[in-house]
Amino acid sequence: MYIQLAVFSEPKAGNAPDEWEDAALAGVAAQPIGFGQMPSRIRYVVADGATGGYASRQWVDQLVTCFAPVDDPARGPRLDHAPMRRWFARMQGLWAANPPATLDVIDEIKAKQDGSFATLLGFELSGLDGPAPAWRAVALGDTVLFQVRAGRLRAVFPSLGPDDFGADPAGVHSNSAALDWMSDNLLIGSGVLAPGDFLFAATDAMAHWIIRAVIRDEAKTWATLSELVHPATFSRFVRDQRSAGSDAETMKNDDVTLMRLRMLADQPSYLLVCL
Repeated sequence: MYIQLAVFSEPKAGNAPDEWEDAALAGVAAQPIGFGQMPSRIRYVVADGATGGYASRQWVDQLVTCFAPVDDPARGPRLDHAPMRRWFARMQGLWAANPPATLDVIDEIKAKQDGSFATLLGFELSGLDGPAPAWRAVALGDTVLFQVRAGRLRAVFPSLGPDDFGADPAGVHSNSAALDWMSDNLLIGSGVLAPGDFLFAATDAMAHWIIRAVIRDEAKTWATLSELVHPATFSRFVRDQRSAGSDAETMKNDDVTLMRLRMLADQPSYLLVCL
């Protein structure tokens, strides 16, 4: 099975692109493969840094590069409770050993007391070179994975509804005092893949919009998201949804990230590059 990947992002309205505090990354498990072949295992991660957290951009960058390191993805954590707890502790240790620069005493106090915080969705596709491809995922917070088959929603992980998004989601905290709580609240999910499936990984504003849009018109929702091609088109789409007429349709003004994977039985015949 082959994977067609696209990642779209849009900062909060009024913010510059470099003020986007989400992060998304793919890492391929290190192994020798032949030309034109897919590896058997690929790892993906999407994180959403808290606006009120200290140095959120640095925190999400650390999380995604350590979860799916592109130089040696085997260093990423196994997607089970005990390995993830060890990984959380390692992330907190790295942060403490290499704290972001502070501007003054007040800034330093905030960094120590408040720390940084991010929701996290990490998932791995396995068996891509065999008869039983599958996905397995871990999550803390309201960054969500959607599996879609033949235009119908097959799985939502974490299993959130339209009323489950708020101002205080679960997430990965840089403060070591949160380690037990994070470990206890970590969610693990899995599913089976088939050619033609789509996986959409979305941070909270986008995920919330998707869940509500599916209730209104599922076929239109997946058709719209599966046909997005250019980043400029995605930006216009987000701006349009932010200014939609009713509360039920409006997308929250927040940093937005959408990672889209399409499962293909055959190798794509062309490469599309957006300039």
